[in-house]
Amino acid sequence: MTIVIVMGTRPEAIKLAPLVAELRRRPNVALRVVTTGQHRELLNQVLATFAIVPDADLNVMQPEQSLADLSGRLLSGIDRFLAAATPDVLVVQGDTTSAFMCGLGAWYRHVPVAHVEAGLRTGSPLDPFPEEMNRRLTARVASLHFAPTPRARLALLEEGIPDDTIFVTGNTVVDALLYIRRSESYKTVRLPITVDESQRLLVVTLHRRESLGAPLAGMCGALRRIVEMRPDVRIVLPVHANPAVQRIVRGSLGGDARIDLIPPIDYFTFIKLLEASWLVLTDSGGVQEEAPVLGRPVLVLRETTERPEAIECGVARAVGINPDAIVQQTLALLDSPAQYAQMARATSPFGDGHAAQRIADILEARIG
Repeated sequence: MTIVIVMGTRPEAIKLAPLVAELRRRPNVALRVVTTGQHRELLNQVLATFAIVPDADLNVMQPEQSLADLSGRLLSGIDRFLAAATPDVLVVQGDTTSAFMCGLGAWYRHVPVAHVEAGLRTGSPLDPFPEEMNRRLTARVASLHFAPTPRARLALLEEGIPDDTIFVTGNTVVDALLYIRRSESYKTVRLPITVDESQRLLVVTLHRRESLGAPLAGMCGALRRIVEMRPDVRIVLPVHANPAVQRIVRGSLGGDARIDLIPPIDYFTFIKLLEASWLVLTDSGGVQEEAPVLGRPVLVLRETTERPEAIECGVARAVGINPDAIVQQTLALLDSPAQYAQMARATSPFGDGHAAQRIADILEARIG
């Protein structure tokens, strides 16, 4: 059985790496890994971390590209690849433009599409943009849907996806995180900053397209206020490579001794940073899944989330993007040991670390 796995961004690579490793162990599977280059630098970090050498690269990335330009190049690139290859199934992950356009290209070629992390929904077609619509449209071209949670399965059923094509597997990000923490090389990883034990470290990630401009500037202002109001707080923020994010974040937060703006870091180091944190503030989807596994409370800096399971089990809170709300909710946890203790529990509603094995088993049974 020939399986093609496509990945274009850092989160895709992280979440597909356990499946790549699992399929490579199976003698009846011929695996080909295709990268699109949607996020070149960040993607390469993860590929190196998990020792993944792509078999092909669509090389679609161009500076300041529009979604329309990116989509066209992705569709043409995957079509050329599939014209020369004859896979039995093409695997995509998540909600990126790479995932949807490559899934669409496979559908055009009558190649079955398997969607990892299927069924996540916010209920708002434009939030997050374009990820929510990418998820919905990928579901229409996919033949197999690997839902991480029962809630994701129900969302697919409500959209008319046949029940016998949906499988609740857990999320492969838990597989990746647990694998890293067990690895020998993780023991030698060093933090990107020197942490003072008298300080409480807040790890922040901000990069969402819908927050660019005034919303992102407002969130940065809230972070500066938190540092000013609590002298024992220190913030570390790996700044996304997007030039628009760089300009706002560095312009708003640069120069403060207790706000460390660092370049994007590899996944091993990021997990080490999460472990060293006291609290996590993020607009990232993956971090909402990773931090609870480590027992770190999460404040979600978004108006909607497609991962409400963490909020429902009490290890995350939806704060939104209002600067006053961000300050208020952060100070509430900083000042209330009881509230903090309720959230600082190592638990995960997103999986048990065996999602990749389940997905590989299903692919062999249904496609092979």
